[in-house]
Amino acid sequence: MSFQTDVAVVGKYLSTLPDDDEHPYRTGPWRPQTTEWEADNLVAVEGEIPADLDGVYLRNTENPLHPAFQTYHPFDGDGMLHIVGFRDGKAFYRNRFVKTDGFLAENEEGGPLWPGLAEPIQLAKREKGWGARTLMKDASSTDVIVHRGVALTSFYQCGDLYRVDPYTADMLGKETWNGRFPSEWGVSAHPKVDNKTGELLFFNYSKQAPYMHYGVVNENNDLVHYVDIPLPGPRLPHDMAFTENYAILNDFPLFWDPQLLEHDLHLPRYYPDLPTRFAVIPRRGDTADIRWFEADPTYVLHFTNAYEEGDEIVLDGFFEGSPQPLKSGAGPAGKWEKLFRFLALDRMDARLHRWRLNLVTGAVKEERLSDSITEFGVINADYATAPYRYTYAASGEPGWFLFDGLVKHDLLTGSEERYALGDGVFGSEAAMAPRVGSTAEDDGYLVTLTTDMNDDASYCLVFDAARVGDGPVCKLRLPERICSGTHATWVPGGEARRWDHSTSR
Repeated sequence: MSFQTDVAVVGKYLSTLPDDDEHPYRTGPWRPQTTEWEADNLVAVEGEIPADLDGVYLRNTENPLHPAFQTYHPFDGDGMLHIVGFRDGKAFYRNRFVKTDGFLAENEEGGPLWPGLAEPIQLAKREKGWGARTLMKDASSTDVIVHRGVALTSFYQCGDLYRVDPYTADMLGKETWNGRFPSEWGVSAHPKVDNKTGELLFFNYSKQAPYMHYGVVNENNDLVHYVDIPLPGPRLPHDMAFTENYAILNDFPLFWDPQLLEHDLHLPRYYPDLPTRFAVIPRRGDTADIRWFEADPTYVLHFTNAYEEGDEIVLDGFFEGSPQPLKSGAGPAGKWEKLFRFLALDRMDARLHRWRLNLVTGAVKEERLSDSITEFGVINADYATAPYRYTYAASGEPGWFLFDGLVKHDLLTGSEERYALGDGVFGSEAAMAPRVGSTAEDDGYLVTLTTDMNDDASYCLVFDAARVGDGPVCKLRLPERICSGTHATWVPGGEARRWDHSTSR
């Protein structure tokens, strides 16, 4: 390939998906890959790689090898981690399947062994499985973070955390937290790392009382805190937030229908007559220390930041006006329309929102921060738990679980700066990478991956975070068109064992 050197195939897997596949989330921009690549010395096809961009961008995604028993849901696919690293004006690319126990078992079987999100658990061919529903496959395909220099992939309905070297992409086995990992319940996607303390904060949830736990892992990788968060029944949380002194968990009125759940049927319903509830607990607090705050009913997939301001906790995230959309519109048609309409940002009516939780009076104040429909927001991680100004979010292709652009929200002025990727080009969650020697909140870069249906190619785009609307300052072509994907993170080079995988712990 003329646009890069040192390209090698390092793995190839057999897919049993049908050749005439018509599934809207296994075709087009969601077409999965079967090849694992290594590509060094990537060459910019546009612009130049910034010399002061130093670190690794990691993106996880669902990338199925095998069909579902009956109905594939786009959250069911096997995890695949994509890595683009930058140092001294050079860049490299790696991608690897996240080789979970479930992935290895199905690969050996040559087909599905566990049902997906849209299928009854009774279809499982194994007596044991994973997830809050139970009897699911732990695909570890939802999220990726970096703790103590090692990438950790996770599953949205709770499972193991899989350790991956952020430089080589080598699998390093399951996280054990020195023998105290809560294997019975697992860990939900979206654990949080506090870069100031080195702690990892997490939650998990289950159909068993107390229905949620909260835990803390210290900078030495020891599970040092694990407490019950009692809920009225099984719930479906997806994210959490934290401040310097508190963790914020949630109880949203979108959960499995309790009557159907008695018959082991898992049908989520939205209950608009119930309030949203936020649980605020000191980061090392006990169950008795939890304080509950009620707010307007909604569902929040993702929070962006939280911090303490006087007597209040300021909590920012994406408020859904329609957590269970009923209206039709653009997107997959026919038999797919009802099943997948809740995935699109416009159908969910997701907008940036702020809650103020008063720790003295117990009152809650809410305000919409933007009228624009966006989600999957990220910030400069150096400003986590502190007052901040900027959120970088994704805009959505109407009717589809696809990202068609970037939006920079200025929370001080209320202004927005946009960049549209263009027709047939779809992005991933961006990550904010402070430049070496950064002196301001937006003094750095946004990094994302795109799937370009026009070129039948994928690219890594690098934007100046201060001038997102100007378009990318650098565009790197990847060895193959990759599947569209979502969650991503950034780790500075100095925190990734300085590119030496032999010292990863």
